[in-house]
Amino acid sequence: MGSAALWACSPQDKPAKIEVSMEAIATKAKGFPVGALMGRNTVYVFFDPQCPHCGHLWQASVPLQTRVKFVWIPVKLINGASMAQGAALLSAPNPGAKMAEHEASLLAGQGGISASSSISSELEDAIKSNTSLFNSLGAESVPFIVAKNAKTGDLVKREGALGTPELADFLGVDLTP
Repeated sequence: MGSAALWACSPQDKPAKIEVSMEAIATKAKGFPVGALMGRNTVYVFFDPQCPHCGHLWQASVPLQTRVKFVWIPVKLINGASMAQGAALLSAPNPGAKMAEHEASLLAGQGGISASSSISSELEDAIKSNTSLFNSLGAESVPFIVAKNAKTGDLVKREGALGTPELADFLGVDLTP
């Protein structure tokens, strides 16, 4: 997959926009971190658990997780399973392991992890808030990536999945340690 390819899923509604900033996402979004948790590079990824393109981005991110902290932020755009699976991921004892299991199942055509439709109001509100934030940032499809390029310090954002080399380049990190 080249960097010109856009692999993404899109929402229906578009609310008023706010400026995309790392600070706004850090304070308003509820996600789960994976990777270099003490690393200085944080990458925010808005994803819908039912989006196969998000699954491809998850797989592409795995080789970079030793150098980058990824914060995966679930939103509900595609269907009812998105909310239940997002809640299951947020509440998992080890969200990274659960996400790996989920994405493997989703990409194998098995629909992802099974998740209870009985969701706490706190988790439901968090995912609704994430979705509202996603929409207000002017994003049109998931995955939606927001980060600071490690080499330039510039804020970078992108909709759609990338392969590992393209993701590393976009984030300004080396593929090899």
